[in-house]
Amino acid sequence: MASNEDYSQLEISVQEKDKLVAEVIRYVLFKTHQSSGCPIRREELTQIVTKNYHQRSLPTLVINEARGKLSSIFGFDMKELNRMRPSSNRPTARASQQSNLDAKSYVIVSKLPPDEYTKYVENKEASYLTGFAFVVISIVHLAGGKLAEENLWHQLRKLGLSENEEKNPIFGNSKQTLDLLVQQRYLQKEKVAGPEGNTVMYELAERALDESINSKLKSYIAQVVNKETTTEADD
Repeated sequence: MASNEDYSQLEISVQEKDKLVAEVIRYVLFKTHQSSGCPIRREELTQIVTKNYHQRSLPTLVINEARGKLSSIFGFDMKELNRMRPSSNRPTARASQQSNLDAKSYVIVSKLPPDEYTKYVENKEASYLTGFAFVVISIVHLAGGKLAEENLWHQLRKLGLSENEEKNPIFGNSKQTLDLLVQQRYLQKEKVAGPEGNTVMYELAERALDESINSKLKSYIAQVVNKETTTEADD
């Protein structure tokens, strides 16, 4: 975290700095709630600072201090995401890894233990989205990280979900619920040209590939497989 001396060298007072940090924190919290947890582009946060100040290094100092306060005061880890391109558009393995990344963005993740988060913080009315996301990510993961839209809906129909259903009693519009996972960057969606026309492909995006989620996913899949194996052995 930057010291007050760092800010004084930029000719900005402690009061001005505190106000900018508070504005960034407020924006992150409200935007996360308003957009159902969709990533916030770094450019949006930078514009809060550069609206009235033009020092080049100031946005980085303010954003970093906001991240520190979100952690120490609010219990949120403000994680930086590097947006990935779909695999078909990525450079060859010899190209620079940086060329696979687009603009940076942020999401906030609770630092509370899972049981405490579930008990005190989790919105029970929206918890179905977490379950839906976990199922969809699991399906795409088991398909090798990439799956055609037609095949994904084939699997979801087995669970009672239809791409044509607009008034599901739990999910509402099923297609919009799936699109939300794209906006939240658990999935990325791409049209791929083929001999029989364009095919829409879903691929795991950076949030689904995060180690914290990926490890839980593998553990859950292993439990399901072991349970099925045990059931078959008992039969």
